[in-house]
Amino acid sequence: MKVFELEEKLNKLGIPKDTYSILKGGLPNERLCIVKEEKWCVYYSEKGRRSGLKKFQTETEACEYFFEKIKRLRYAGK
Repeated sequence: MKVFELEEKLNKLGIPKDTYSILKGGLPNERLCIVKEEKWCVYYSEKGRRSGLKKFQTETEACEYFFEKIKRLRYAGK
């Protein structure tokens, strides 16, 4: 999966865009983020910090992890 496919899947599930950040970087408040640095990174940004940082060699691995993580976060809140 690539980031454009990830975005399509998130849209189809109706995941609010204000709950995630794709390739924007930084520390947006209370969002699950995916960025490309030395490696692909997925983390939760909260209060100016990265928590739960996971690094991946490939875009596909990072996107799949991100997708599963955001689905768990979404359904945990219901």
